[in-house]
Amino acid sequence: MSDFVILLLILFLIICLILTVVGFVFYTGLFSEVVIRTGSPPVKNITIAYKFRKGSYKASGAAFTESCSIGPKLSSVGVFYDDPNQTQADQCRYVVGSILCENEEKPDEELQRLYEKFGYKVISFPEVTCAVTSSFPNRCTLSPVCGAYRVYPELQQYIKERSLNAYPFLEICKGDLIHYMCPLENQKDFCVPELLEKKTSEETVEHKDAEVTESAAGEDATRRVSVLVGPSEPEQKSSPVIQEVVEESRDMVEASVPLMESSQPSLGEEEGQSEDGDQGGKGSSESVGSGSSFEELDMEVEEEKEEKKNEVEEEDHNGQQKPVMGETIGNREE
Repeated sequence: MSDFVILLLILFLIICLILTVVGFVFYTGLFSEVVIRTGSPPVKNITIAYKFRKGSYKASGAAFTESCSIGPKLSSVGVFYDDPNQTQADQCRYVVGSILCENEEKPDEELQRLYEKFGYKVISFPEVTCAVTSSFPNRCTLSPVCGAYRVYPELQQYIKERSLNAYPFLEICKGDLIHYMCPLENQKDFCVPELLEKKTSEETVEHKDAEVTESAAGEDATRRVSVLVGPSEPEQKSSPVIQEVVEESRDMVEASVPLMESSQPSLGEEEGQSEDGDQGGKGSSESVGSGSSFEELDMEVEEEKEEKKNEVEEEDHNGQQKPVMGETIGNREE
């Protein structure tokens, strides 16, 4: 066999491989047109057996495989509650399960017990009249993966452009189609109890954190006030370190008392000396004041004598007496 023939065989095999890959891609629906519309959803009220999970949506394939292995003839369903573009991958919440019945039908009791045996729970979703919907071919095991990469970005863009309140994202594998729907009403009816419990616990934790923060702020303020003003008696009793410091300060004060008492006599003597000096100064001032007062009295007596002489002379001259002046003079002599 010549080299030319070998080269032709290699080229033929490469072309066949390329055609096979392209054909498989078209078969999976990767290049299918994605049509998004708003209207009545493809399913009515449904009852599902589910498991609540938290983590990356990429790991949901194992959950779909588990639910399909229990009920291979049932349609599988997934409900995704968080946007992976805004939420961390390990914090995304979703449920995966199988549809037990639709509309007014009742679930098979044996099948329901089988799912419950494997840890699944049962819940019913109501019928909605308006939702954002789309579909994708379900032809092989890779169809859900291709549909996720093709449909979800288109759904998010459609909802964002029209400012719709569509939540959550439901993915239902039914027959040869994968239905995608986002309810525009009664969104809370599509939330499982585990999701509500998680929200309540998170709110409780946030509330407790807020209370702890407020109490810590109050304690900090109290400590600042105690530093400025001084601790209260209960705080002094409750803290042994503060008691030791207070006792040491008291011992130091008691030890300093004798020294202060010994220094008091000298101070008393100085004070006595100062007081004696003050008294001596006062006595000298009083003596000076008394001397001046005696001189004034002598002058007054001399003036009275002169006045008396003048009055006597006037009486002799006029023959009249002034009893009033005499009484006053007598009172002064007394």
